[in-house]
Amino acid sequence: MRNLKLFQTLEIRDIQGPGKPQCFSLRTEQETVLIGSEHGLIEVDPVSREVKNEVSLVAEGFLPEDGSGRIVGIQDLLDQESVCVATASGDVILCSLSTQQLDCVGSVSSGISVMSWSPDQELVLLATGQQTLIMMTKDFEPIMEQQIHQDDFGESKFITIGWGRKETQFHGSEGRQAAFQMETLESALPWDDHRPRVTWRGDGQFFAVSVVCPETGARKVRVWNREFALQSTSEPVAGLGPALAWKPSGSLIASTQDKPNQQDIVFFEKNGLLHGHFTLPFLKDEVKVNDLLWNADSTVLAVWLEDLQQEEGSIPKTYVQLWTVGNYHWYLKQSLSFSTCGKSKIVSLIWDPVTPYRLHVLCQGWHYFCYDWHWTTDRSLGDNSSDLSSVAVIDGNRVLVTVFRQTVVPPPMCSYQLLFPHPVNQVTFSAHPQKSNDLAVLDASNQISVYKRGDCPRADPTVKLGAVGGSGFKVSLITPHLEKRYKIQFENNEEQDVNPLKLGLLTWIEENIFLAVSHSESRPQSIIHHLTVAPSEMDEEQGQLNVSSSATVDGVIISLCCNSKTKSVALQLTDGQIFKYLWESPSLAVKPWKNSGGFPVRFPYTCTQIELAMIGEEECVLGLTDRCRFFINDIEVASNATSFAVYDEFLLLTTHSHTCQCFCLRDASFKTLQASLSSSHVSNGEVLRKVERGSRIVTVVPQDTKLILQMPRGNLEVVHHRALVLAQIRKWLDRLMYKEAFECMRKLRINLNLIYDHNPKVFLENVETFIKQIDSVNHINLFFTELKYCLSILTSHVKKATPELEIVLQKVHELQGNTSPDPDAVSAEEALKYLLLLVDVNELYDHSLGTYDFDLVLMVAEKSQKDPKEYLPFLNTLKKMETNYQRFTIDKYLKRYEKAIGHLSKCGPEYFPECLNLIKDKNLYKEALKLYSPSSQQYQDISIAYGEHLMQEHMYEPAGLMFARCGAHEKALSAFLTCGNWKQALCVAAQLNFTEDQLAGLGRTLAGKLVEQRKHIDAAMVLEQYAQDYEEAVLLLLEGAAWEEALRLVYKYNRLDIIETNIKPSILEAQKNYMAFLDSQTATFSRHKKRFLVVQELKEQAQQAGLDDEVPHGQESDLFSETSSVVSGSEMSGKYSHSNSRISARSSKNRRKAERKKHSLKEGSPLEDLALLEALSEVVENTENRKDEVYHILKVLFLFEFDEQGRELQKAFEDMLQLIERSIPEIWTLTCQQNSATPVLGPNSTANSIMASYQQQKTSVPVLDAELFIPPKINKRIQWKLSLLD
Repeated sequence: MRNLKLFQTLEIRDIQGPGKPQCFSLRTEQETVLIGSEHGLIEVDPVSREVKNEVSLVAEGFLPEDGSGRIVGIQDLLDQESVCVATASGDVILCSLSTQQLDCVGSVSSGISVMSWSPDQELVLLATGQQTLIMMTKDFEPIMEQQIHQDDFGESKFITIGWGRKETQFHGSEGRQAAFQMETLESALPWDDHRPRVTWRGDGQFFAVSVVCPETGARKVRVWNREFALQSTSEPVAGLGPALAWKPSGSLIASTQDKPNQQDIVFFEKNGLLHGHFTLPFLKDEVKVNDLLWNADSTVLAVWLEDLQQEEGSIPKTYVQLWTVGNYHWYLKQSLSFSTCGKSKIVSLIWDPVTPYRLHVLCQGWHYFCYDWHWTTDRSLGDNSSDLSSVAVIDGNRVLVTVFRQTVVPPPMCSYQLLFPHPVNQVTFSAHPQKSNDLAVLDASNQISVYKRGDCPRADPTVKLGAVGGSGFKVSLITPHLEKRYKIQFENNEEQDVNPLKLGLLTWIEENIFLAVSHSESRPQSIIHHLTVAPSEMDEEQGQLNVSSSATVDGVIISLCCNSKTKSVALQLTDGQIFKYLWESPSLAVKPWKNSGGFPVRFPYTCTQIELAMIGEEECVLGLTDRCRFFINDIEVASNATSFAVYDEFLLLTTHSHTCQCFCLRDASFKTLQASLSSSHVSNGEVLRKVERGSRIVTVVPQDTKLILQMPRGNLEVVHHRALVLAQIRKWLDRLMYKEAFECMRKLRINLNLIYDHNPKVFLENVETFIKQIDSVNHINLFFTELKYCLSILTSHVKKATPELEIVLQKVHELQGNTSPDPDAVSAEEALKYLLLLVDVNELYDHSLGTYDFDLVLMVAEKSQKDPKEYLPFLNTLKKMETNYQRFTIDKYLKRYEKAIGHLSKCGPEYFPECLNLIKDKNLYKEALKLYSPSSQQYQDISIAYGEHLMQEHMYEPAGLMFARCGAHEKALSAFLTCGNWKQALCVAAQLNFTEDQLAGLGRTLAGKLVEQRKHIDAAMVLEQYAQDYEEAVLLLLEGAAWEEALRLVYKYNRLDIIETNIKPSILEAQKNYMAFLDSQTATFSRHKKRFLVVQELKEQAQQAGLDDEVPHGQESDLFSETSSVVSGSEMSGKYSHSNSRISARSSKNRRKAERKKHSLKEGSPLEDLALLEALSEVVENTENRKDEVYHILKVLFLFEFDEQGRELQKAFEDMLQLIERSIPEIWTLTCQQNSATPVLGPNSTANSIMASYQQQKTSVPVLDAELFIPPKINKRIQWKLSLLD
């Protein structure tokens, strides 16, 4: 239920160009327009309105001097930095606009009628004068030439086995002879120029050609693939027109068809079969369709039409119509009417390939227009109960109005429709709070029709009931009536003969005052016009709107909004500046909009929807961009908002996470809103509710609870947001409107206690009012049942998050035993019946069994539908059992195993084996240990079983502790040996009274395990103290670089010879290894750093130039135009990461393998920059970890007078640290800046640059790799340098 609203108009009049314009094209990177004439090319900058380049094709002989030449195609080639031009005489020319150099790359002697490039600019197709098609590469190397007329159907020819043949079908009154009639085809339309038309699918895999068949004289559409193989031929279609446009999304091919009484836009599938149509709002032979054009995201179809009938004195016109589809209905959203005489005749029009809703139009008089539209929902602005919550939808000469307060009618149906003599372009509702149901409509003839709600003395023929009336049904809907149509009269009587959309942003600000905006033709300025109703007689059919005053604003106004309460008017310029328009001031001043701090407000990005709202005590500007970024003033509070609406004191937003959030603005602040919207864990309370994917807000019904959402396919959904519901209920209760509050709460299942709890004092004072308004015994009883009395108490226990059914059953049992003297008291039987309404009977039976009360079990069973044969034998068996075993059996049956072992433990030692088996089966070791004394045999058996379970779970140390605690020392020793806890192992060995030889053997075993764990000092200690092998201990210490500890043992045992034989050689060998390590690390760090800087530079260049070819496949790719062709390497890597994530789930070995594959240092790999960062971080970490080791070896080098080696090592290590310290700011600061950058938007950006930036932000910092972008820390407090060696 959205309309296309004019965003801005860029108009250039009287471009200084030679001859007459014939065609034009766009240079998206330079944001300029190329216009071709019979003399050559000119390049125009729409912003500066200047001619940048002019290239003559006459001087070089490519076009004749007499002006008879014609350019049939212009294409800007991005990768070749030149423009390709094709002439009708057959020349294909490459033109460099920077050097003015012309190069004829090919010539067709028979002439060229069409030049069409594939969307990826890899192929070019030429239609020649000899009725052939030539396909060439982008380097103009011929691939193939084929006849344009083919006898074969194509590779997708249908196979029929006879079913459904025409001969077998029923033909009604026509008789059987109809089955054998030959189908006759009409020839091409009289106004058909017989030129071929070519259109490509958005992905460039197929193209379609529409040609006039020489045999039948009728047009046919043939589909070819990229390899130039014919795929299909269209079915015979009488009256098929020449216009042809393939939907970029690839589903349909649009063309036209003249029928006996109408003219249709028809759609073909790729297989050549018709698939749907819609009818143009013209009579037979009234207009012809010159061209059809889809916009970049396939949502809007532009139809270029021209009058055929030319009565004497009439001025023929051309039209541009914009059509959209929703719920299988085609809507005419905009209609632009141009004159065919003089300067206003359209030469060509093009959709912008980057900005989906931007249309470029070129007229014969060297006039250029650029129109920007965006989607908007035109809804009434009132916030009181008199507002009908109307939403207006433009559909050609009709405005479809749906009144959501009374009916929810799914589109394309409506409550009523308004009929107009001309197509409608804008709709606006009155901003007056008491007249919010009145609306004004601006049509293509620049007339404003005003409709007001109220009594009308006669039926209004321009108002027609829709889905809510007709067929004799009476409706309570009060429709508006046409008050008057007004013609806009400008002061200088200027005619709107060139630009059909001169006025935009129409706003009904006061009873007789409208605001409208126009843009200057010569400079970036905007004019705000005050349109005032001129005095006239009431019975006059047409009135007049005079431009009473105007205000000029420097800059282009793209948005205008009004606050119906404060009467404030906010303006947004193209650069995001927000201004306040003092429209009631005599001077009509425009001043910057300032925030509470006194600073001017400026949106960082252009917003397509803006609203005014009071947040706390401050009036703020709210804006939403087409990239889903939501701003309050200049603060971005959300980046995933898809739509928003302001109602009363509430802000409602829908998000990409398929939620609708509602915030109260009365006590809110920027920080709370920003925190709530940015948090990924929003509580599911009043604020948030889930909605269907792609939902957008249509409107909110004032003083009600209905929120209307529209789904992507067009259907509507009514939801009652909890925040709106509770706020409305509180308002009703404050006004003592108990009936409305009660009905709403009953319908939406809200606890009726709120009626009392909202304000107990006021409720008790107005009980009589409550009873009179409710006026229903059943409803009053319903209210009482939800108060905290007997049944309510039971309900509260049942409805807890964890239902307390045992407590409920116990209370029922108490009712059974206590007989109350009160005759109105609830009995046990009544309470049980009530419970069976809330709880499943089988669940209630199980919980009653869990109370061990067989009387209660029988009472529940009798009230259920259970067969006594099902439960009586089981209950009788239980009654015969001993009490503890009986309860054990019940708990085991109910799977309450913890309680079951508690009862079984009381049954005696003979039942312990059964208990132990249950403990092992259900892993209840901790619970079971609490049931037995630590000195009992059962406790020891459970402990051993627990330890064995821990061993199976590879939890060796806890298992050893459990074994040691219960006295199973052999098992404890085995567990401690396995986990390497040498101290506990030796303690247990002492408890086992090991001999010295056994301790020595155990010590050597432990030392071996400790060496494997690189715990050389511990291993040496074990060997020295328990194996009495100090020599081996010294060797282990040397191996572990524990130089000082090794010296201690040498001097302790007076073995100074070991210093010369082992210690000094080990120290020198270690020094060499450290030097080799530092040389390797320095070389590796320098190499990786150099490559990383190169990769970052290439990445930045690719982002700016948009060199990538592949369309992004992420979830956000639907936000961008399908013509965008940028994807980063990290996007490709996402595929590999996804694959690896599936592999990594199989085993830890494969997981490690996948992690190694994830980041490859191979040049050109997808995530090479991350791999380099990882490698650089690893070098820094390894070097940092060596500080302590280097310090200790430096000390012993100095001690043994190896000063030269010490200084060499100290110098190398210091150089390495300095290299790292210099490089960290250079590497990681650059990385953080690039990865924290937001997508670059704005008027100077392109689709490629936006996509590259967005893809980099989206994919270059995965969550698992985020730590790579944190600079490694260098701890300068660690003492590693030995000053004695300086």
